[in-house]
Amino acid sequence: MQFFLLLGMCSTLHAQAPPPVLSPEVHPDRRVTFRFRAPSAKEVVLSREGAQRSPMTRGENGVWMLTTDPLDPDYYGYSFVTDGVNMMDPNNPLMKPNLLNPQSMVHVRGASTWDVRPNTAKGSLHRHFYHSAIIGDDRDFFVYTPPGYDSKASKLYPVLYLLHGFSDDASGWTSVGQAHTILDNLIADGKAKPMLIVMTLGYGVPEYVARPSGNRDPGLRERSFQRFRDALFQEVIPEVEKNYRASKNSKDRAIAGLSMGGGESLFIGLNATDRFSWIGAFSSGGSGSDAERTYPGLSAKVNDRLRLLWIACGVDDRLIESNRKFLEFLKSKDVKFQWTETPGAHTWTVWRRYLSEFLPLLFREKSS
Repeated sequence: MQFFLLLGMCSTLHAQAPPPVLSPEVHPDRRVTFRFRAPSAKEVVLSREGAQRSPMTRGENGVWMLTTDPLDPDYYGYSFVTDGVNMMDPNNPLMKPNLLNPQSMVHVRGASTWDVRPNTAKGSLHRHFYHSAIIGDDRDFFVYTPPGYDSKASKLYPVLYLLHGFSDDASGWTSVGQAHTILDNLIADGKAKPMLIVMTLGYGVPEYVARPSGNRDPGLRERSFQRFRDALFQEVIPEVEKNYRASKNSKDRAIAGLSMGGGESLFIGLNATDRFSWIGAFSSGGSGSDAERTYPGLSAKVNDRLRLLWIACGVDDRLIESNRKFLEFLKSKDVKFQWTETPGAHTWTVWRRYLSEFLPLLFREKSS
C-alpha cells in the first residue's frame, strides 16, 4: 500500500514539474533569447556585457524572457538582476569566471578570429601551480605552446607575457579572452608568428582583489604592481625559460595586458626595456596619476630598444581620458608609440579585437 502511495506522489510531483527552460537560445539570425524562471520575482532585468540593462517580460510558469536584436559574433557575459540581486543563468554551463563578479556567458558564432575552426592545427595549454615566496601564496600560471611545438627541438620561441585585468584570475585570457584560439587561427592564416604565451595571476598583494575598495587605494596598488613585477622577474620568467624552449633575448620578449594588466605592462615594460622590446596596453588602468614618479628617467633613449609600444582604448571606456593623458606624457618624453582609438567600452568584446590586431605585429623586423 505504501509503495503505491509513494508511486502516486512521485507521479503527481512529476506531473506538476515545470517544463525545462532553454536559455540562452541563439537564433540563426544571431538574435538571442534569454529565459529565467523566477515565479515570485517582481522584476527581472538582463545585464549583458556591452549593453544597457534591459527589463525582461514575465511569461507562463513564471519564466521571464527577453530577445535581443541580432548580435555581432562574439562571447557575451550576462546575468539576471532579480529584484536587485545578480544571479547567474542556472540553465547555462558556460561561465565567465571572475573573482568578484562571475557571470554566465553566451557564444554567438560567426567568422571570428576567436571561433574554433575544426580543421585548424591547435596549440596546447599547460597549467602550472607554484608557491610564490615573494607574494606568499599558492598561485598558478598558464603557458600556451603553438602547434608543432617540440620541447626537445633546438628551436627557441619568442614569448608574450599576457596579463589580465582587475578581478580576473589567471585563466581570464583563455576562458574568456580566447587568446589560444585567436593565436591558433592567426598562425594558421600566416598572420602571426608561432610564439609562447604566458598568463599568470596578476596580483602582487592578494588583498588587492579581496575587496573592491582595494582598487582605489594607491598605496595598495603600488605595492601590488611592484611585488607582481618581482614575482614575474624572479619566479615566473625563470620557470618558463627553464621548462620551455623560450628565447631569453629581449627582442623575443613582449608584455601586454588589459585594464589593470595594461597598467602593469606599461609599468613593468617601460621600466625594463632591457627585458622587453614589445609592449601592449589595452584600456590600461591602475598605473597611477604621477607618471614622472612611476617612470623615472623615461626618455627618447627607449626608442632604440623598443620595437613596439602599442596602446589602445575604446572611446566609450571610462579610462579613455587617462589613456589620452598618458599619451601626452609619452610625447613630452619623445617616446614613440602607436595609438589605436576604437568604438567600445571596457569589455572583453573590445579586448579580443585588440589582441587579434596586436599579435600579428609581434616579433617582426623593426619598421623605420
